[in-house]
Amino acid sequence: MKVLVINCGSSSIKYQLFNMDNEEVLAKGLVERIGIEGSILIHKVNGEKYDIKEVIKDHKDGVRLVIEALTNKEYGVIADMSEISAVGHRVVHGGEKYASSVVINDEVMKSIEDCVKLAPLHNPPNIIGINACKEMMPEVPMVAVFDTAFHQTMPKEAYLYPIPYELYENDAIRKYGFHGTSHKYVTQKAAEMIGKNVDDINIITCHLGNGASLAAVKNGKSVDTSMGFTPLEGLCMGTRSGSIDPSIVTFLMKEKGYSCDEVDNILNKKSGLLGISGLSSDFRDIRSTAGEGVERSILARDIFFNKIRQYIGSYAVTLGKVDCIAFAGGIGENAALVRSEVAKGLEIIGAEIDSKLNEAAAGVEACISTESSKIKILVIPTDEELMIARDTKELCCK
Repeated sequence: MKVLVINCGSSSIKYQLFNMDNEEVLAKGLVERIGIEGSILIHKVNGEKYDIKEVIKDHKDGVRLVIEALTNKEYGVIADMSEISAVGHRVVHGGEKYASSVVINDEVMKSIEDCVKLAPLHNPPNIIGINACKEMMPEVPMVAVFDTAFHQTMPKEAYLYPIPYELYENDAIRKYGFHGTSHKYVTQKAAEMIGKNVDDINIITCHLGNGASLAAVKNGKSVDTSMGFTPLEGLCMGTRSGSIDPSIVTFLMKEKGYSCDEVDNILNKKSGLLGISGLSSDFRDIRSTAGEGVERSILARDIFFNKIRQYIGSYAVTLGKVDCIAFAGGIGENAALVRSEVAKGLEIIGAEIDSKLNEAAAGVEACISTESSKIKILVIPTDEELMIARDTKELCCK
């Protein structure tokens, strides 16, 4: 069975084609600058890269080009489109309705459209991508895999905000959480690595990238997570502020005369590591300049570390017993410094990092805790695309 995984942005399409008999990635690529001058498809097969430059006026054009690349006689990996058994789509927001992935039908499409108000930047391109694939492959089953689904097991005391209850009832204002596909994958992989059944594992998963979130997972189910109503809540991130005093928003509007959109832009695009350092949103730049003694880079770095430690500490209390802490995402997988600094002080909960093992773990699965550590510390490169492909296979092979 071959499954095509599609992740649509506003002007891009990421894709991977899997042979689900052995979970091999047959091909993957990225369509960029859809509807913009200089559009291109970057197609990768067996380590070889092929740049296909062509006018791509919309997402339907992009999907067509993906299919043509996959079936190309020179660098394609399938004879024709009929070899694609199903398509799995990343969808950012599924609201309260979906606690798992689902085969897409008219009702599901309506639900995804209803969630546009909750994810106005993400759900619209997801919908466009689904419709483009349906038009190109009308007989192929489609599956929606929601970033929010894994966190729908959170109890009410974790997902409700202490604001008038009517705002939850009437406007669906609550914590939803994101990066759920990654947190789910890391949870399952961690259970394999430490030899436990996934239903028995208590884990704190740390998805650390330009966008970052933590999750408290009890008996394999999410019971709390750092992102909330939107992906703005929680940790200090590349350009996002994370959690702040909400009165800062009204202060900026009343005292500084900022509009709602201006405040939103500040908190989402001008804050976090970029806002504190004044230099960059990329942690690699922050780490480098902090190492050179640049004061605001040191401050940005330390705020980032501190916020992660705070969440780990609170989630250890939430879980009661912690089997392991897992680092994933571009920063979590590759930055030994982040892992070592975050681990400082975690001895109080029984988590101790082995510095040599930590330094050696760069983008590979590894256990980096000391032999005496009561809590395993793991590095797990996340694979959201494989998780989407697995859910798609499971639903379409029933």
